[in-house]
Amino acid sequence: MASKLEALQHWVNDVAALTRPAHIHWCDGSDTEYQSLVRQMLADGTLIELNQQTHPGCYLHRSNPSDVARVEQLTLVCHPEQEDAGPNNHWMAPADAHAKIDALFDGCMEGRTMYVIPYCMGPIDSPLSRCGVEITDSPYVVANMKIMTRMGAAAQARIEREAAFVKGLHSTGELDPERRWIMHFPAEKSIKSYGSGYGGNALLGKKCHALRIASNQAREEGWLAEHMLIVGIENPQGETHYIAAAFPSACGKTNLAMLIPPEGYRRDGWKVWTVGDDICWMHPGKDGRLYAINPEAGFFGVAPGTSNSTNPNALKSVSHDTIFTNVAVTADNQPWWDGLPGEPVTDWQGRPYDPANGPAAHPNSRFTVSAKQCPTWSEKAEAPQGVPISAIVFGGRRPSLLPLVMEACDWTHGVLMGAAMGSETTAAATGAVGVLRRDSMAMKPFCGYHYGDYFAHWLALDKAGAKLPKIFHVNWFRKGADGKFLWPGFGENLRVLEWMIERVKGTARGVQTPIGTLPARNELKLDGLALKPGQIDELLAVDNAGWQTEIEAIGEYLESFSPRLPERLRQERQRVADALDADATSPRTATA
Repeated sequence: MASKLEALQHWVNDVAALTRPAHIHWCDGSDTEYQSLVRQMLADGTLIELNQQTHPGCYLHRSNPSDVARVEQLTLVCHPEQEDAGPNNHWMAPADAHAKIDALFDGCMEGRTMYVIPYCMGPIDSPLSRCGVEITDSPYVVANMKIMTRMGAAAQARIEREAAFVKGLHSTGELDPERRWIMHFPAEKSIKSYGSGYGGNALLGKKCHALRIASNQAREEGWLAEHMLIVGIENPQGETHYIAAAFPSACGKTNLAMLIPPEGYRRDGWKVWTVGDDICWMHPGKDGRLYAINPEAGFFGVAPGTSNSTNPNALKSVSHDTIFTNVAVTADNQPWWDGLPGEPVTDWQGRPYDPANGPAAHPNSRFTVSAKQCPTWSEKAEAPQGVPISAIVFGGRRPSLLPLVMEACDWTHGVLMGAAMGSETTAAATGAVGVLRRDSMAMKPFCGYHYGDYFAHWLALDKAGAKLPKIFHVNWFRKGADGKFLWPGFGENLRVLEWMIERVKGTARGVQTPIGTLPARNELKLDGLALKPGQIDELLAVDNAGWQTEIEAIGEYLESFSPRLPERLRQERQRVADALDADATSPRTATA
């Protein structure tokens, strides 16, 4: 039987025969290699040097204007049977998919260098981590993978030792939207991506491996691969509770992961620790708790809106050794986007800035930076055993109906909360912005198999001996009659997280409602907040009639996954509907 290295070498040889590169480079992940790639990209214009006095080690990449976000309609999950992909995924038969994309790969690397990138998703020595190899013709992808993963010689050594890795093949091709596909083959643990250089389509360790392929691995192996941040909240007594939270892209995950406590909380000794901002792998431990790792080593964050007032930790993180993508620049060659001081002179396409051409920085412009540069980075992010999760939080952009915070009655109700998640769409994916869509567990673009089976997998974790986290739902985005946000958000969200931790510890009683447990009067600490009279009441109001309509809509959505919808979830939705009906004669409002 061939050793793992031989199997890897055979695959590399096969890819080289198909793509016919001029050179093959096996990446070692060294700083010397990274600097060599940067010099090469500066020379050919792939990267542009930014102001090295204000932003040392920082560079700008401008992508093709047709290649600026994930393309869900061109992203396929190719299970052998279409039913296993589910209505939440686009599908093509594996043989047809391979034939279609391999025809595009045929000779596509002629005159180019083929890079072989061994990488590890998660701490290099963690039993919870999983490895992969990406083959690409993009030095920009190599540089980003160096930041975003544990890439190079140590990963290759683990691959040789374990004889297991996910295969990822990528080429920028001609960057033609008509010749662009991102294909996943879960049964083969392989990915093929052609015609895009954008992060989520080209950095195959990220959404492709760490969510779409890993979610299948997780189902097979009994763990969860989720689109979640991981944040540690340390109270004045020195206790740290770790929270995993799922929000659709551009809905504040990075801000919450790097939260700065309000002044009063800082004075009292509260601290926030950043473990991850986007992806979370959770494994049941021997003690029945869920333990989480962040499979990534860096942040691929949305730049617009990141400022000193919204996320100073992110801004400090990107002050050096960062790759910026599709941001604008100022007269003195500093990166710029909405939320920063100064004036842009050149837009994200390299044109003199003219408001008539749209925003100076693309709404989905990004920064790629090592997580260790974050001032709140936690050393626990490298802990091989992961961190124990006390609470799981779901949330999205809902201008009405959804209260500021509510706790699920139990695990099944929490799975329903996650399955029912809805949010207004953002610029992180192509298509209309501001449209309400259901996005269960914030995984709609990333779940690598049928959502009905995915819900069943979540439910299956609730078994004898399990000590599962409490589940909550938050809505930072509820608006008043004047159209303005009712809750200040950002650092003030710690007030809500504190209530969750008190619920975990059993020190907050809460108020029971048909939709879950809400904070009781005076349980949310609001000192120092300039809230108008009645504002917190509105934030925590339960509109029974509105919820009856919502629960019906949730039922219709869930039935779209029949016949694989778990009966247990259907029954739970009916339980909530019955509780709302019973409560309709005396609608209640939880107040702080």
